[in-house]
Amino acid sequence: MIFAPVILSLALASVKLAGAQSSNNTELGIEAIEAHFTQSGIVPSLLPSFDPVAVLTLSFTGVGDVSPGQSLTQAQVQPVPSLSLIPANSTVQLSGNYTLVMADAGPVGTDETQGQTRHWLVNGVTLTGSTPLNVSTQTGVAITNYAGPAPAAGSGAHRYTILLFSQPDNFTAPDDLNTPNVGVSVFNLEDYVKNSGLGPVVAGTYISVMNGAANSSIPTTSSVVTSTLPAAQATTSAGSSSGSGSSGAPAPTNSPSGAGSAVASLGKVAMAAFVGLFIL
Repeated sequence: MIFAPVILSLALASVKLAGAQSSNNTELGIEAIEAHFTQSGIVPSLLPSFDPVAVLTLSFTGVGDVSPGQSLTQAQVQPVPSLSLIPANSTVQLSGNYTLVMADAGPVGTDETQGQTRHWLVNGVTLTGSTPLNVSTQTGVAITNYAGPAPAAGSGAHRYTILLFSQPDNFTAPDDLNTPNVGVSVFNLEDYVKNSGLGPVVAGTYISVMNGAANSSIPTTSSVVTSTLPAAQATTSAGSSSGSGSSGAPAPTNSPSGAGSAVASLGKVAMAAFVGLFIL
C-alpha cells in the first residue's frame, strides 16, 4: 500500500492539468471568435459589441464541425445543423431559455441598417446534457424554420451569422414574429433584439457561402492568426516552461506539448504505479 499516496497525488495532478488545458482551449476559442467577428466586420456593423461567455460549435452532416468563417457550398449547408456549447469557465452558469438566430449579414461592407435576411429564428431554446451542452430547438418555438443559405449569384461571399441570445422572462416577441412558421424574410436584427427585450449574446459563430464569383469588388479582411492571441501565447509560455529547455522549432499542433504532454506523462506514470502495486 506504500504506492497509494503516490498514485493519488499523480491522479490529482493529472486532473488539475487536464482541467487547466481544457479551460485554456475554451478561452482561446472565445478570443478567436471575438477576433473573427471583428476582422470580418460583423462587429460593429451587425453587432455593436460581442462579448461571448461560451464557445458555440456548428456542425453539418457530411461536413462535421465548422470553423468560424469557414467557406461552405450551398449544398453543404442545406441540412439543419446541430449546435453545441462550451461555457468559458466554471463560473459561467447557463440555464433558462435562449433565442437562436441565423441572419445573413451579406458580404463585407454591407449596410446593415437596411436589415438582414432571417434564415432561422427559434425562441425558447434550451441547453441539455453535460459539457459540451446541446443547443436544443426541439422544445422551442420555431418562428422561422432553418432555411439553408442561398446568396444571389455574383453577390460575393455572404456572412451567415448564428447567434444565441439570453431570453429573459420579460421577453416579448414583436407582433410580426410571434407565431411559428414565418417564412424567410428581411428583418432588422438590432431592432428585433431591442424591441423584444432579448438579453446579451451568449455565443456566436458564422459561415461564408457564395454563389459564383463576385461581380463587384468586395472589401478584403485580414485573417485571424490564433497563435498570436493572448490565450495561445499563454499556452506556448506554459509549454516552454514545462519543457526541457532545449530550443528549436515548435512541435506540430497535433502532438502533445506543455500541459497536455504533462498530463500524458503523469497518466503513464500513474498507470505504471498501479501495475506495480498489483504485481507486488
